[in-house]
Amino acid sequence: MPVRSFRGQIGDGGQDRIPLTTRNGSTGYRITKFQVISPSPGASTQEVVCKIWKIKQTTVDALVDFNDPILLGVAVFAQSADSFNTFETVIFDQEVFNQDIFITVDDTQNAAGCNYYLELEAMRLNDNENTAATLKNIRAIKS
Repeated sequence: MPVRSFRGQIGDGGQDRIPLTTRNGSTGYRITKFQVISPSPGASTQEVVCKIWKIKQTTVDALVDFNDPILLGVAVFAQSADSFNTFETVIFDQEVFNQDIFITVDDTQNAAGCNYYLELEAMRLNDNENTAATLKNIRAIKS
């Protein structure tokens, strides 16, 4: 199946929904690429944490906990007004999901937010895989 790509810009404290849900849940996805960049590279001081979630978030923050079962990936970048400092991306590329996902941004230095680019590998799920992915999502919502 083809790769699906998404791009967008999210302001500080914002959240985007990536629509993936289908009627029968037979299409699964895996993250293959996640990149972020400032809306004004090198022109402002920023410390941005951009996260991908299995469910919609009620709060947006810069805390990162890899033990959180609903976290799918994180991208972090920090820059000062005169140079690029750091950039790091971690994606849990073995995680398969078949529901909508959500991207959040927290900019601890500025209200500029960031641009993101996301690539998902689409795959057909058999009935057992479909059920497992759906149940994992339901459990994540309840936790």
